[in-house]
Amino acid sequence: MAAPERFSAAHPGDPQPGDLIEIFRPAYQHWALYLGDGYIINVAPVDEGPPATLGSAKSVFSRKALVKMQLLKDVVGNDTYQINNKYDSTYAPLPVEEIIRRAEYLINEEVSYDLLGNNCEHFVTLLRYGEGVSEQAKRAIGAIGLVTAAAGAFSLLGLLRSRSRERQY
Repeated sequence: MAAPERFSAAHPGDPQPGDLIEIFRPAYQHWALYLGDGYIINVAPVDEGPPATLGSAKSVFSRKALVKMQLLKDVVGNDTYQINNKYDSTYAPLPVEEIIRRAEYLINEEVSYDLLGNNCEHFVTLLRYGEGVSEQAKRAIGAIGLVTAAAGAFSLLGLLRSRSRERQY
């Protein structure tokens, strides 16, 4: 299976209304939903102090987000993107008119944001499928679980070592 083609603001693809857009940021992927005529809908961190770009850590750690309708080329900036309706084989997309109606209803609304439970991928998949899904969040939760398990194992090893040293004296 060939890798999906990547596009940029300078070399745009041909997304269709309702398509999921995966934008490749330096440390993570940002997700948007294509509305048509060059516009997308996405969630962006609510301004809470100094301005931040979507590529900043602020967009990852914010607890509130604003639903915005923006030009795809402006959101992509110098990054690349792909059209990625990767869940279509698992979930049936809603009719395009329904997806767009639901998206437009939310423009300029403030929503809660949580990297693991309610992120930008959850937001756009909820619009497209009626189901909030995020592979990115599942990977992060898995990594956190692995780190927690490793830390627990190291703590246990340290406890066992300290007890064995106590017995030697």
